[in-house]
Amino acid sequence: MGKLIRLIPLILFIALGAILFRGLSLNPTELPSALIGKKFPEFSLHSVLNAERTVTTADFKSGIKLVNVWGTWCPSCRYEHEYLNELSQTNRFTIYGLNYDDQRVDAAKWLTELGNPYQFSAFDEEGKLSVNLGVYAAPETFVVDHSNIIRKRYAGPLTPQVWQNEFEPLIAQIEAEFLASSTSKGSQ
Repeated sequence: MGKLIRLIPLILFIALGAILFRGLSLNPTELPSALIGKKFPEFSLHSVLNAERTVTTADFKSGIKLVNVWGTWCPSCRYEHEYLNELSQTNRFTIYGLNYDDQRVDAAKWLTELGNPYQFSAFDEEGKLSVNLGVYAAPETFVVDHSNIIRKRYAGPLTPQVWQNEFEPLIAQIEAEFLASSTSKGSQ
């Protein structure tokens, strides 16, 4: 019994080491989300650029949507912003912004000076939508399909390489699913 008691610290040390070692292999950009496969949360927020304008989920255009969580205080958001401006030129999806933990004046100035890739950018003054989405930092980007179902959550800046590896295959898959469902509905 005495030998067993002396081995307990060693056993606990080995178990803790195994858990920590496993953590080294995890990808921090792949955030598990309870919202994957669920509808995008309903919201009603003011626009960054127009405090008098209220935007809601009803203002989402039909089709694929990217919802990009950003803040002027975030260096990675500045890094990805030019690429978001490039991505906004496509007609395959629409980009929406969610300004997170920021000052409206700073956010409006940012969009005016650096370009505005967003159909609209909602100002989440109280952080309610950010909390509902499980946002813990910026940037984060959500892929939302034609039915407003969240299909992906990505933490980190968007770059051409990230786009090709993480987003392009999913966007193509969603497009194919929509085309297939449209075709099957048309033939019925």
